[in-house]
Amino acid sequence: MQRLQAVLTNWLKILPTLVLGLAVSAAAASDFNLPTLGDSSSSLMSREQEHQLGRAWLSMLRGAVPTLDDPLLKEFVEENVLGLAETSQLTDRRLAFVVLDSPQLNAFAAPGGVVGVNAGLFLHAHTEAEFASVMAHELAHLSQRHFIRNLEQQQRMRIPVMTAMLASVILAAAGGGDAGFAALASTQAAAIQEQRRFSRQNELEADRIGLTNLHRAGYDPQAMPEMFERLARISRFSQTPPEFLLTHPVSQTRIADSRNRAAQLEGGNRRDSLHYQMMRARVQLHYEQSPGLAAQRFRALLDEREGDHAAARYGLALALIRSGQYDEAAKVLDPLMESHAGSVPVQLARIELDVAQGRSTQALERIDRQLAVHPGNYPLMAAKADTLMRTRQYQAAERVIDELAARRSDDSDVWYIAAEIRGLAGNILGVHLARAEYFMLAGDLDQAGQQLELAKKRAGDNFVMSSRITARQEDLARKREVIKSF
Repeated sequence: MQRLQAVLTNWLKILPTLVLGLAVSAAAASDFNLPTLGDSSSSLMSREQEHQLGRAWLSMLRGAVPTLDDPLLKEFVEENVLGLAETSQLTDRRLAFVVLDSPQLNAFAAPGGVVGVNAGLFLHAHTEAEFASVMAHELAHLSQRHFIRNLEQQQRMRIPVMTAMLASVILAAAGGGDAGFAALASTQAAAIQEQRRFSRQNELEADRIGLTNLHRAGYDPQAMPEMFERLARISRFSQTPPEFLLTHPVSQTRIADSRNRAAQLEGGNRRDSLHYQMMRARVQLHYEQSPGLAAQRFRALLDEREGDHAAARYGLALALIRSGQYDEAAKVLDPLMESHAGSVPVQLARIELDVAQGRSTQALERIDRQLAVHPGNYPLMAAKADTLMRTRQYQAAERVIDELAARRSDDSDVWYIAAEIRGLAGNILGVHLARAEYFMLAGDLDQAGQQLELAKKRAGDNFVMSSRITARQEDLARKREVIKSF
């Protein structure tokens, strides 16, 4: 908690000058560049500057609040949103994602293409289409640059407003309600109150554009009003509404408007998928008090259904594995292995069971067979690196994690694991390099610099490696200079 408060304190100190620099440099740039027609917000902040701000803020968020490192969940969020982005009005599709480890309902889109979700969204969105409706709404906020447009309307207080908005997301992600954080943000209270909610016009615009995007992506547009109605019920019966309902208040007007618009859209019948329901089961298991209690709940779901509830069976199998009931888990998994053999989550559940039972050779063979069908798959490669590490095949694990890090160079979780594996493999130089990447992505530039210095000493007279390290030091220096110049 103290570390989180310190990070937020530093962010609140840095961000006003960061934003001021972005605004000033944007104004200076406008003297030499023609404005973008139809996008007056670019005169306040260019898309590239907005991108820089978003990435700087994301690194601070990663270092401040717990995130989920579940490869399956992360991959689902990324693929779902990227799929929606393909049919959206978003022109700058350099998106970055973060899944926060919180059961509370929340989703947000920050400047520069940062898309975040609390794991709790999976608990509240009962179908994939409902989940997609929330993400389509957030993408609409990005495509219409609502954040910057709000600043344009309130230029006199743009610095405290932007500071407060970004800080409030960190506060909300941290759980909110803590007296220490309330005091810490007291100087931002007026700005937070001013900017906490998007304007009604922006919300309606995001609904309209998001609904159209949802339909274009093939989803049933009725999922949006259905999700709104569920959110309205939550708000009605809760004394402390989730953060999402504070920033996106749901009214009967919005519900009726979205339902009317959805009724006018023909086609689009995609509502749900087993894959999504399996992701919900993973989140439900994660937040249950114990695997044993989760197993009871998933078993009750199976008993309620006349047919086979594959997602509940999947959740039950995972709960049994994690509670050490391996034989029972195998019996529960067998029907899924027969009916859904092509499902990566199902295969990974079997792999998890094999590893738990000490059958690592079989697990690795199964992973390789799946990778032949799904080359480069993030969850499968992560499982392979983990299995090789558990069986002390450190050099082989290092090769896998290095390939994964090359594919996901902006993933702090991958670099964290890479540092661990490289250490076990005896690659101390590689440890320092991986830690440097991790700290850069987590917003700790001082630690990143220290790790690069240690790496350079280890590299010695290796000219190629020293040159690579020097290049990263120059990248780090540029990051520092950008912030200092602001």
